[in-house]
Amino acid sequence: MEKKIMKKKFTHVLMASTVLAGLLAGCSGSKESSGGGDDVIKIGANLELSGPVASYGQSIAEGVDLAVEEINKSGGVDGKKLEIVKVDNKSDAAEATNAAIKLTSQDKVTAIIGAATSGNTVAQVQIANDNQTVLLSPSGTSPNVTVAEDGKVNDFVFRTSFIDPFQGTVAANFAAGDLKVKNAAIFADSASDYAKGLAASFKETFEAAGGKVVSEEAYVAKDTDFRSTLTRIKAANPEFIFIPGYYEEVGLIIKQAREMGITVPFMGGDGWDSPKLVELAGADALNNTYITNHYSSQDPDDTIQKFVTTFTDKNDGKSPDAFNALGYDSIYLLADAVKRAGDTDPSKIKDALAETKDLSLVTGIVTVDDKHNPIKSATVLEYKEGKQVFKTKVNP
Repeated sequence: MEKKIMKKKFTHVLMASTVLAGLLAGCSGSKESSGGGDDVIKIGANLELSGPVASYGQSIAEGVDLAVEEINKSGGVDGKKLEIVKVDNKSDAAEATNAAIKLTSQDKVTAIIGAATSGNTVAQVQIANDNQTVLLSPSGTSPNVTVAEDGKVNDFVFRTSFIDPFQGTVAANFAAGDLKVKNAAIFADSASDYAKGLAASFKETFEAAGGKVVSEEAYVAKDTDFRSTLTRIKAANPEFIFIPGYYEEVGLIIKQAREMGITVPFMGGDGWDSPKLVELAGADALNNTYITNHYSSQDPDDTIQKFVTTFTDKNDGKSPDAFNALGYDSIYLLADAVKRAGDTDPSKIKDALAETKDLSLVTGIVTVDDKHNPIKSATVLEYKEGKQVFKTKVNP
């Protein structure tokens, strides 16, 4: 996920899966961990624990904590316990850079999980590459997280989430195919690479399917009054409005749109996924809206439901959102690479990550491609009375 300030199965570890058995098996490597002593693997967590998108980072941290607790209770990885060093990047790119410097130079971590947003992840890329420290973003969906502007893949940088173009494509196909709309409007954050990436892929796919984009408008993060722009969109008479933005603005946009009598379906990406969206928009206003996301707690898949039950029990009844699941999966993706590397040498771990194939995780069966992106499925969710309802799953 990217912002200007910055944004199928994995068998449950407690259910004694064969994947976990592999993680806990001894390896032949004898090299001492670069991120801890002989019995510890230190992993940094560079997350948005405060600031405008704290909801994302806090959810990832909860997922990370659960995965680490499970692995350590079951004996660790190669007999080594995982130790998490959390740093709050305050939802700010400069702070994310400073946090990465601390984690690599002072804490000597083997790898860094984070950030939640693409902007705050990209701020760490050079540090990760220069220090040869694995950087794994749970939810940084912008293509430039793993691939530099010159087209070169960032050797030590990976992600757990799918990328922006896939979300835009899924949304366009859902609008044209499932909702049968013929024309649409796009309302995107003009300063966000995340929003622009989703908007571009949505438009290309929607038009290729025979649809027409009748209005394209923009807003800027931190705007609070969208009525004049919504008036122009309403005048174009779209059947559907795509808003590839973030919950802070999207909640207000939808609330104001409904107050103006705009009743058509709205849709966005994973940037909507926060409980605060419902607080801002109101449950009624969110009816007839949809998002693409990484997973759904309502997916009937047995493995997902086992994860949901364990997470809910640990977190006082809270149902896990997609960021919880991505944080959880990031730890297991990294642990699997450490096991296969047979060592805690970051260079060997990054090679193992790049070779990941058909690894079963909560958010999907993951194979890492040559650009360090996971090939995995996406989920479409619908809001009903303020609740996310599983709609469908889309394979790549």
